[in-house]
Amino acid sequence: MQDRFQILCLDGGGIKGLFSAALLAKLEEDLNININDHFDLIVGTSTGGIIALGLGVGLSPRKLVEFYFKKGPKIFKNIPGLMGIKNLVMPKYSGKKLEDIFQEDDLFGEMLLGNSKKRLVIPSYNIDAGDVHLFKTAHHERFTTDYKIPMWKIARSTSAAPVYFPISKVVDKMRLVDGGVWANNPSMVGLVEAISVLNIPIDKIHMLSIGTTEDLGKRSKILDVLGGWPLWGGKAIELIMQAQSVSIQKQVSLLLGNRLERVNPKVPKGLFKLDKLNMEELFSYASKYSRDFSPIFQNQFIKHRADNFEPIYKI
Repeated sequence: MQDRFQILCLDGGGIKGLFSAALLAKLEEDLNININDHFDLIVGTSTGGIIALGLGVGLSPRKLVEFYFKKGPKIFKNIPGLMGIKNLVMPKYSGKKLEDIFQEDDLFGEMLLGNSKKRLVIPSYNIDAGDVHLFKTAHHERFTTDYKIPMWKIARSTSAAPVYFPISKVVDKMRLVDGGVWANNPSMVGLVEAISVLNIPIDKIHMLSIGTTEDLGKRSKILDVLGGWPLWGGKAIELIMQAQSVSIQKQVSLLLGNRLERVNPKVPKGLFKLDKLNMEELFSYASKYSRDFSPIFQNQFIKHRADNFEPIYKI
């Protein structure tokens, strides 16, 4: 066993999750590296899960960003004048369009999870069972089924964000929704997988956790005295997601100490939204934070070369 085991964890957050891919793309360019060479396990939720799947089959972070910006307008297509009324009873966007795009040959095509060259863990949530659902490569003898599942189905299931997309029923008719409802920050998922499944001693684990940026906005003082749905609305969901992420980060930090690096820059409120993004601004922020983070990556992660992943069960 090597003296280090490095984990890459990618947060969910709708199309905002592309900040992770943009940052990784800039790190690859700035340091002349292939990010896959340095991580033994990749864990991603929602868009982070889609990025993880792409990395698993050798797609570059830049290609993943470019693919999203090319296909994004088709995925996040609004119907002018009808969206507000429609969204009272229907998901905002089409699940079928998402499924079609995931199956295109320049993304996942017909590839299965078993085609991944990296160990992967991708969270989702089963709303009928009221239980978490994790898709895993065959990196343990217990994992006898997931490697046979098409990647596009896993991508669809981890990114089925309530309100935005319909529930996913493409995997054995299970009703699955976005893994972000319980693991928007999947750092603890990665840590538990390494310790309890792969039997990695905790003192050998080093983790890079990448968020999707955090708004700098303040919460209105009116919430101190008035707290109905019209005032809280989406703010309550945003608060729950943020609190979940922060609590997980603090727990993992207590366990790993300085062997954890977290990148989740604060940005002006409303700059990046769950379903809207500006490519120029995205790469501008990614470039800035790559410049700041590159020396840390060189010091903490670049010397480690991940072992070749040999799945227990093969296609």
